[in-house]
Amino acid sequence: MELSARSALGELLGTEVTEAQYLGGQHGVRHYRLDLADGRCAFAKARNGVDGPGAARRAAAERATPATAGFAAEAAGLRWLAEADATGVPLVLAHNDDCLVMAWIEAGQPSRDAAARFGRELAGLHGAGAARFGAPWSGVIAGLPLPNDADGAEGWADWYATRRVLPYARIGRDAGTLSATDVTLIEAACARTPDVAGPPEQPARLHGDCWSGNVLWSGGRGWLIDPAAHGGHRETDLAMLALFGAPYLGEILAAYQEVAPLADGWRGRVPLHQLHPLLVHVCLFGAAYRDVALTAARAVLAA
Repeated sequence: MELSARSALGELLGTEVTEAQYLGGQHGVRHYRLDLADGRCAFAKARNGVDGPGAARRAAAERATPATAGFAAEAAGLRWLAEADATGVPLVLAHNDDCLVMAWIEAGQPSRDAAARFGRELAGLHGAGAARFGAPWSGVIAGLPLPNDADGAEGWADWYATRRVLPYARIGRDAGTLSATDVTLIEAACARTPDVAGPPEQPARLHGDCWSGNVLWSGGRGWLIDPAAHGGHRETDLAMLALFGAPYLGEILAAYQEVAPLADGWRGRVPLHQLHPLLVHVCLFGAAYRDVALTAARAVLAA
């Protein structure tokens, strides 16, 4: 990281950045570990081009990624999740259009006890609730716009279909990754959503992108990072944990059920809740996720 970028971060944080270690990045954003003059460590996300030379690189980065909205949405989401005081959530230290800085959480290893604690805490987070489906801020997921409005939606099933599934089916179609036939299949699955969504529930306070890579294990608990936080259906977070195989998933689910039992038939609804993240992956990574997304859509139709 260039000295000018470190200086700008120091001004934002109110303390000098003595060292910035590059950790990689994704979706148009670079990651850093920061050592601060006041003794703290922090984790920073910086928009590509911010720490590089030249206005041309900065302008190209601004066109390539909606990081500005993403930083604001992530900061708002982290603070909203932390308000529930239910599970581990990193403290937001500062953010602006160029970056987001959080307290450093030292990564550890998952364990059965930590997984059970996480399951109980996740149930507590969901139970904190939300004022409505969606969120009052503009959402971003993996660099893609994430609709968070609720205008005109008639319950969660309608909101989920119109704000979480259909937008990404259309992005995939426009990119040529999904065919018109594929989109017709997904639209048919969306039409069935009210019939297969299970009993109505009040909006839960969700992480919103709760795959295993967004649960950081540290200090005997799971910490929630990189949220797409919103008010939604609590089964969504649990289905996302299952999608890419969270460690000790059985312990997480069992402990969750002890605190907040799920409605009968929840396992059969997992494909419904996985349809959105699978379509996001279709948009991000192309045809490699097409078949599994269409399999989820067919499972909804067959439910």
